[in-house]
Amino acid sequence: MKAKMDKARITHQDQALRQAAGQSFYNTSKFTLRDLKARASQQQLKADFEAYLDGFSPNVQDILEKFEFRNQIPRLSKADALGTLIEKLLSPDINLSPKPVLNGDGTVKHPGLDNHAMGTIFEELVRRFNEENNEEAGEHWTPRDAVKLMARLIFMPVADAIESGTYLLYDGACGTGGMLTVAEDTLCELAKAHKKQVATHLYGQEINSETYAIAKADLLLKGEGEAADNIVGGPEYSTLANDAFPSREFDFMLSNPPYGKSWKSDLERMGGKDGIKDPRFVITHAGDAEFSLLTRSSDGQLLFLANMLSKMKHGNKLGSRIAEVHNGSSLFAGQGESNIRRWIIENDWLEAIVALPLNMFYNTGIATYIWVLSNCKAKHRQGKVQLIDATQWFKPLRKNMGKKNCELSDEDIQKICNTFLAFKETEQSKIFPNAAFGYWKVTVERPLRLKGIDSQRAYSPKEIKALRESAERDETAPPVITKVHKKGTTPDPLHGLFPVTIAGKPCVVEYETDSDLRDTEQVPLLETGGLEAFLKREVLPHAADAWFDPASVKIGYEVSFTRYFYKPQPLRTLAEIRADILALEKETEGLLGEIIGGGAK
Repeated sequence: MKAKMDKARITHQDQALRQAAGQSFYNTSKFTLRDLKARASQQQLKADFEAYLDGFSPNVQDILEKFEFRNQIPRLSKADALGTLIEKLLSPDINLSPKPVLNGDGTVKHPGLDNHAMGTIFEELVRRFNEENNEEAGEHWTPRDAVKLMARLIFMPVADAIESGTYLLYDGACGTGGMLTVAEDTLCELAKAHKKQVATHLYGQEINSETYAIAKADLLLKGEGEAADNIVGGPEYSTLANDAFPSREFDFMLSNPPYGKSWKSDLERMGGKDGIKDPRFVITHAGDAEFSLLTRSSDGQLLFLANMLSKMKHGNKLGSRIAEVHNGSSLFAGQGESNIRRWIIENDWLEAIVALPLNMFYNTGIATYIWVLSNCKAKHRQGKVQLIDATQWFKPLRKNMGKKNCELSDEDIQKICNTFLAFKETEQSKIFPNAAFGYWKVTVERPLRLKGIDSQRAYSPKEIKALRESAERDETAPPVITKVHKKGTTPDPLHGLFPVTIAGKPCVVEYETDSDLRDTEQVPLLETGGLEAFLKREVLPHAADAWFDPASVKIGYEVSFTRYFYKPQPLRTLAEIRADILALEKETEGLLGEIIGGGAK
């Protein structure tokens, strides 16, 4: 087929050769691996093996390039190991394909490996041989139990509403594609159980070359050539700086982005903080046409969530559903992170956050959380957020895998899903109105008081600067006036407009602020009476001359699992404490005498 097309001078041959092969990929070389197994000469084997690799289709060439596989051939040949490798690949005792190897009677001899299993093998090899590289905690493989839970959390609430049709699934940090394929399997199982017929299309983006290559290779081997073409990756394809699917919208999205990883290089590629105009990260919200979602350059994990939120479908029956894993800092850190939380919660997209057990992941023991989001909440969830403490629901592993010492059993996963679906207040489930996570951050000012100043006049900025350098601060001195307002201005001390008498006439003035006395208060949005009532109750009794500028007030959001699920340890009884003291005294009885006596000798 290839020779005929070459003779006919047909340049675009890929699709025709795929059809001829009956696969999503093909090889046009004259060799098979079994042909190469018989080569005795290492030099001939090396040349023929390279020709064999060169015969693969462009999509396989991309995989080989990302693995840098050709760089290994000279090393293998020199070590006389290339033939051994080929023998291992052909061995009936090893199965690395997604299809099972059967015995003569049809029973399974070796089960097939899906891409999640291949990813697990890859992760274990990396863990065994590269632990000395001190891989960052945020760069870790997502275990299958966590992926199964995430998939169920996005599909189970809408299982009854899924119709026959086509659904698009997306992962912006797809690794080896395990989340996508587990999600695909879960969706297909639910659809089958509800007698629906669904078609799925998988889309993913991954910056790491090797893991991207595993994802693409697995899909090709399973005959899913279109899905393989929709997996984009390599160092040039950072999801943040180079969105591979800018015009796509997806039905279901799930991801485990890197935690605590600097995205400074992406920031520079995108024009720096002042130059970024990416509509995924600079949006319109709360009347601000340039509401920034940009996080600290040291940690871009919530930007991956912002990226997925920009790809939600609107106007359809199910909208879009998202599950994403984050560490604890996403709950409370940073101004940009706070803006993302505010944008999400004020749009009523956050359904729930699930706290997972510690030590769930292979190379980190940090606390992790699954965020579940939807832009089409069920009516009973609207305006509310559910927090689930699943930290005690796990099964210990018989043998640790790196730092992973526990897993979610099927019963644990079902328990979490049941708690999520029940949407009721329990010891492990708390439900809050959206505003419960919001707060006003207000700067409280106090006036500058200096000895020897004239309380009957206003001072210019130049005069104040000189006074700061020469005059002495004194809490009993009069405050420094910076502005006298026109007649008719209404006094409002809480907002910095103070009533005074100058030259026998009532006036309204503003005072110079004392930066040393400046303070900030964080006031809950649900505070009874609002911000002013809080300041009158908590601040003015201690500082009667304090005020705040309404323009300086910022709104922020944070989620504190510790506050909501904290369980204080009960104090010990006096009898227990007394018993401990007596036991300690008995244990040390005569010890002091021995020490002193020994010293006397």
